Amino acid sequence: MKFVGTSNSMFLIPPGEAVAASLRPDHTNEDATVASAAAASIIKVAPGSIELVRTAPRLDKLRSLLRERPYVLDEDLGDGSEDKQGLYTWQDLCVLVQSSDSELLEGLNSLSAVEIDGFWRTVDVGSVNTVLDMILHNSVLHDWLLNALPENAVLSVMEADGFTHKIVAHCLSRFGTKVEQEAGSCWKLDERLVCLQFARRALAAGKMKLNNFMDKWERSIPSGMRADLQMLEGEVLYERLGAETWVHAFSVADLPLTPAERFAALFRERPRWEWKDLQPFIRDLRVPGASSEGLLIKYARRTQPSADSDPIFTAR
Repeated sequence: MKFVGTSNSMFLIPPGEAVAASLRPDHTNEDATVASAAAASIIKVAPGSIELVRTAPRLDKLRSLLRERPYVLDEDLGDGSEDKQGLYTWQDLCVLVQSSDSELLEGLNSLSAVEIDGFWRTVDVGSVNTVLDMILHNSVLHDWLLNALPENAVLSVMEADGFTHKIVAHCLSRFGTKVEQEAGSCWKLDERLVCLQFARRALAAGKMKLNNFMDKWERSIPSGMRADLQMLEGEVLYERLGAETWVHAFSVADLPLTPAERFAALFRERPRWEWKDLQPFIRDLRVPGASSEGLLIKYARRTQPSADSDPIFTAR
């Protein structure tokens, strides 16, 4: 809410009082005698009004809440209240996070959250990797096509291996798209999402030479899938050291969601950014009434050494 002052006088008049006809908006009666006889008591003069201004949802809070206690495989929730610490229901999140219901649901989806036993949770990275590995392993054992995994068969086999229906279904939706066929529902794994997950694993050890990373990445991905550096936009940074190019993990998913904090974090990482490197890390910013160009003008300074060179952005 925003208070807006006004230079005109606004009188607050209680309802039900007689008001002169000549003072009415339609001016239906211009009788001066009636106008002079009628009077209205003013209880207050309003100095301004309150405007409702649309603001961006505060999803940083949502991310921090869900990271308190990610779900891990074989987790056993007790019955005591102390066992529920760090867990949040939909109602809890509606109270704690400033957003509309649709914005909150969109935020949960962007964080790959899933509702488990009434609580919204993210799934531990190690657990996600384990489930994905088992799905891929079983696809080889049972000759399932990665672009047509039979849903019922996958769930049945995975449950027999000790994985819960909820988590297996969540991982299928996280890395694939559901396709309805005459024979039943199938899942088509997304090549980019699966390869990206394996790239994150390869980079978990830290910075490495690009050639070494590509070799490790290509050897780890499922047969039939192809690794492409374009899949890593917004996930890594490249650095030229001498004759070698190095790469390290730097994910937009870990950056602040507010523009001021996002740009501050980016310029802490690098004091100078080329547009092709910067763009993947700011294109997800959404501020009502502000464009990407407006955010750049506000938080960054642009320089261009020559007409044919790429622009450079530094902190303002």
